[in-house]
Amino acid sequence: MNDTRSRQIVVAGAGVAGLTAALAFASRGYAVRVFEQAQRLEAAGAGIQLSPNATRILRQLGVLDRLLPAAVRPQAVVLKKAATLRELARVPLGQAAETRWQAPYLVAHRADLQSALTARLAEVPDIHLTTGARIGDVASGPHGITATAEIDGKTIAAEGFLLVGADGVWSSVRALVDSAKGSASPRNHFSGELAWRATIAADSAAGQSFAAIGARDCVTTFLHPGFHMVAYPVSKGAAFNLAAFTRGDRIAEGWSGNADAGILTRALAGTAAELARLVEQAGPWTAWPIHTVDPQQPWTTPNGMALIGDAAHAMTPFAAQGAAMAIEDAATLADAVYASPTNPLAALAVWEQSRRPRVAQVARRGAVNRLAWHAAGPVAIARNVFLKMRSSEKLAADLDWLYGWRAPEADES
Repeated sequence: MNDTRSRQIVVAGAGVAGLTAALAFASRGYAVRVFEQAQRLEAAGAGIQLSPNATRILRQLGVLDRLLPAAVRPQAVVLKKAATLRELARVPLGQAAETRWQAPYLVAHRADLQSALTARLAEVPDIHLTTGARIGDVASGPHGITATAEIDGKTIAAEGFLLVGADGVWSSVRALVDSAKGSASPRNHFSGELAWRATIAADSAAGQSFAAIGARDCVTTFLHPGFHMVAYPVSKGAAFNLAAFTRGDRIAEGWSGNADAGILTRALAGTAAELARLVEQAGPWTAWPIHTVDPQQPWTTPNGMALIGDAAHAMTPFAAQGAAMAIEDAATLADAVYASPTNPLAALAVWEQSRRPRVAQVARRGAVNRLAWHAAGPVAIARNVFLKMRSSEKLAADLDWLYGWRAPEADES
């Protein structure tokens, strides 16, 4: 393998996963070519939660300082009963989180994270980003891989020893991995859940309604059998991100689409009048169908392809760890490849097996959260009793495995 090819990484996708991967590999001395099919970078979604396991890595990669001016450090995660607005539990964040987990817990607009990543990317000469280009095929041989991309009707080739598929839940690279592994079963699944999103200005009528029932400086989750809603400040507190989750039918094959707003309205039955008023004032809402990816299918191939983030294991958002898992994937993959200089491709399978248990544990946590937040009857009563008996300190300790995680032999310098 020639030296240039042996030191080059090709990344498909310039979202959170792809940009983090580019920075992580570049920090290890690799040249990186990133291909993004969109003509310009646009952040999908609205708000994003970044727990300490993610911000610790962003700090190592030089991204955190660029994000902090636009982010918010929430003081707590608060659980409230939607029917009465009574507080059920509180997990301290703010300085307590930074002291406990050695990194901040942040909430931000997804576009602000994207901007921080691209700003850092622009400072790294070994990373080349091409937009309007979609990886269409990949050929492998004794000297590495050659990925082809379509740009304005022309085909270009990018050579390297590793193709990283960071192109999300609708990944095209995943089809290449499945083909190489002989897997033909579909991996994309509609979860049966809809996410309803809205961003409201803090000084608007809806923003004032939220301030009256929530907390301006917290992540607040309202629990109800028919839905739950998560709300928190973004853009340095100038706006609030609202995300409500209900059952629903498939509405689109893409990220967002139109859905009957009556689904959300009907799910509010039995909630506090103030909360129902907030939901009405915050509209119009955008509905996002939640798709998952079967994580049991392969993430890597022996000939130099690896999937990270949603391309590998898109999960429901109920643990608020989608972005964090993508960031962890990117950093640990770069570490694994770098640690095996004589046979970096052999490190792919080792990395995959080491990541699977943690990703599965996070997915299980999300499933438990969903069950608890939508509980009714005796189950809801038991949940409330448990939360009442559990101190804030113990609730925080329950998250040490998640937020306190560190990559093996991570370099904190």
